[in-house]
Amino acid sequence: MKHTIDHSFTGAEIIQGDLLRVLPSFPDGLFGGILCDPPYASGAADQNAKQKSTAAKYSSAKMNNPLPDFEGDAKDQRSWTRWMAEWLSEARRVSKEGAPICMFIDWRQLPSMTDALQWAGWLWRGSLVWDKLNSRPQMGRFRQQAEFIVWGSNGHMPRDREAPVLPGVFRESMPALVKRIHQTEKPLGVMRELVRIVEPGGIILDPFAGAGTTVLAAKLEGYPAVGIELSRHYAKAARERVLAEEEDAA
Repeated sequence: MKHTIDHSFTGAEIIQGDLLRVLPSFPDGLFGGILCDPPYASGAADQNAKQKSTAAKYSSAKMNNPLPDFEGDAKDQRSWTRWMAEWLSEARRVSKEGAPICMFIDWRQLPSMTDALQWAGWLWRGSLVWDKLNSRPQMGRFRQQAEFIVWGSNGHMPRDREAPVLPGVFRESMPALVKRIHQTEKPLGVMRELVRIVEPGGIILDPFAGAGTTVLAAKLEGYPAVGIELSRHYAKAARERVLAEEEDAA
């Protein structure tokens, strides 16, 4: 599978396909940073519950028009960690030296994600907090109010690089269910902050484009960006969302 994206790319594009087939088509050192929200494969109490549809796990039963399911969320922890390490290795090849990577995850898979990141050769630099501001209350327990962003770099990251000081905690609620175009859509405001870890002009890659939030955030902040999305439905929806923003700005 070949694409016309090279080091001269300056636009915003979402490619429909399997990231393990698409990534090998890119040249070495193409991307200035990677920001993504991979399937967590953790939203269930046991393996039987994990194999339910993503709509059953992440959408309200009261939704009149439930959003389509997405793939990759039913893996057990060992398979998920192996798969993460595989694509992260190829993602490192197509990233510039020193390029940052940021990946959303929950507490259950946090240790496995940091393992996979390091197995693939990235330097793990820390874990950020996304405070979702709201959560389901549980009597006698702490609220599950936060998710995390594992971040690292492709080798040495100079301190004098062209990027601002960014927060370690991001506070913004998920989009309301009725406004989402993806079941696990992340807030645009958080993504607009995160993309700024990439140096100006660097091409941003999101291997799990979903609703196109990363690509849209990158475009709004002045970065070229490429998204990869397995689902035909979500790839189309993401393209339409980014295109609508371009038309509004015209």
